[in-house]
Amino acid sequence: MTDDKDVLRDVWFGRIPTCFTLYQDEITEREAEPYYLLLPRISYLTLVTDKVKKHFQKVMRQEEVSEIWFEYEGTPLKWHYPIGLLFDLHASNTALPWSITVHFKNFPEKDLLHCHSKDVIEAHFMACIKEADALKHKSQVVNEMQKKDHKQLWMGLQNDKFEQFWAINRKLMEYPPEDSGFRYIPFRIYQATTERPFIQKLFRPVASGGQLHTLGDLLKDVCPSAISPEDGEQKTQVMIHGIEPMLETPIQWLSEHMSYPDNFLHISIIPRPTD
Repeated sequence: MTDDKDVLRDVWFGRIPTCFTLYQDEITEREAEPYYLLLPRISYLTLVTDKVKKHFQKVMRQEEVSEIWFEYEGTPLKWHYPIGLLFDLHASNTALPWSITVHFKNFPEKDLLHCHSKDVIEAHFMACIKEADALKHKSQVVNEMQKKDHKQLWMGLQNDKFEQFWAINRKLMEYPPEDSGFRYIPFRIYQATTERPFIQKLFRPVASGGQLHTLGDLLKDVCPSAISPEDGEQKTQVMIHGIEPMLETPIQWLSEHMSYPDNFLHISIIPRPTD
């Protein structure tokens, strides 16, 4: 049996090999070579793409450079979604490296939020952590933390420092010994086939009779189409961090070990490959 700390490490150090190419209609001084990067699944695109930006700006005419944004096969990639979630949702059954197109013009106002600085990402990240703690502990843990603890969470994520981050985050994953889990599980379910951003509702990790709720119980309650197809043929995959967890897995364990740094379980429901 793997030690649970190993699970936390494996989740943290998950990487996606990615090839960035400049959109063909961008005006450049000379040809833009593709740029390859191992993207951390747990981070955000706009947090880890400084090198990509520098690489392509070298060949751009400066007057042509405005806000950078990314797209995969025609879909603008939301920077406020974690990278691993974007990959699972849009590209999980494609060949690696993940091929992302870089744009400096025609920002898709309808599809993406602007991100002018890392402060914007930090504010979004901390808002998610606070929302998750409100669900788990009625905000008691976050409210008892000092400002430097909040900063340590953010710096741990920004600088890819596992120990620095988890020294503080473990407090957010604890609960009183008399309880069998959190008050509610912070989760969001995303479906590749719908326009709806995500599904989120209150869900307790423990049933009224005391038994632990599973991932299957959560899906049955919130998104039954994901696990019980009408014709009996399973047409979808349920992905968290690039794997398909067993539906029998207790949702409390998943929340403690497979949440993203924002303390949410981001669950993707995607079409199962047909071949």
